[in-house]
Amino acid sequence: MTTEELQDRIAATSGWITDIKAEMGKVLVGQDRLVDRLIVGLLCNGHILLEGVPGLAKTLAVKALSGSLEASFSRFQFTPDLLPADLLGTMVYNPQEAKFSPKLGPIFNNLILADEINRAPAKVQSALLEAMQEKQVTLGDTTYKLPEPFLVLATQNPIDQEGTYQLPEAQLDRFLLKVSVGYPTKEEELTVLDRMATSAPPYQTKTVATPQQVSESRSHVNQIYIDPAVREYIVDLIRATRSPAKFDGGLKHLIRAGASPRGTINLALTARARAFAAGRAFVTPQDVKDMVPDVLRHRILLSYEAEAEEITSDQILERIVAKVPVP
Repeated sequence: MTTEELQDRIAATSGWITDIKAEMGKVLVGQDRLVDRLIVGLLCNGHILLEGVPGLAKTLAVKALSGSLEASFSRFQFTPDLLPADLLGTMVYNPQEAKFSPKLGPIFNNLILADEINRAPAKVQSALLEAMQEKQVTLGDTTYKLPEPFLVLATQNPIDQEGTYQLPEAQLDRFLLKVSVGYPTKEEELTVLDRMATSAPPYQTKTVATPQQVSESRSHVNQIYIDPAVREYIVDLIRATRSPAKFDGGLKHLIRAGASPRGTINLALTARARAFAAGRAFVTPQDVKDMVPDVLRHRILLSYEAEAEEITSDQILERIVAKVPVP
């Protein structure tokens, strides 16, 4: 398929993105970056971790997305007493037949909202690992495939650490993106006040897209062209997180461990998805730059020196992007 033909197909199959954004815009105010990242997650079939203080519409955004898409939805409120069986299901004994039969849990839905995921202990968080990576759940001796698409959209509060359990690095790496959700501007907050400060029931998003449309778009995302120079740029960015001193001597003692090859793969995949959402059949270096913070902020481990100096992963990534030569 030529670039021109792919460009035409992208134009013909990407209309659902505009429809979803318009529908979610009736509920959300100002969170354009958050909506864009949710679309990228759909296009890449990847899980997303949303981090921000309470009240920034993280849960509302996920609910708005599920209402805009013709897909099943399940919400979990993660708590310290939650058990793996509450999510995955369990084997139930049937006395009439004298045998165990599976009772599948609510995780068997397309979109899963794991609200305040860091409030559940490690045994519950680890129960999600197989589901997130293999898209399947094992109960007893049988493995059950999860529905397609299957996305875990998790939220966590970065400032309240009482009664929370830090996500293990293995699970953090399962998330395609970690999106930092910030405060709205003054104008956006005035709009929120006008729209939400009422006792009237909130607007419920309507279905404007189907899983089939998303699946068709994914096949086109995989065909988007990445120039060899851009591929090399992606690898250089990842390698810079492992050997930062080669690019910036001041970063030498700030990174304890860099991003894994999964970071390389996801950076290329999300750059393709961003190009698709923009209606292009090729990836630009700017696509890569835009996705670096969300793809890598949870994939680099900061040293004790960085934590002592209150240096964030976003600040380190900003310095890396500024130092690595752009093709």
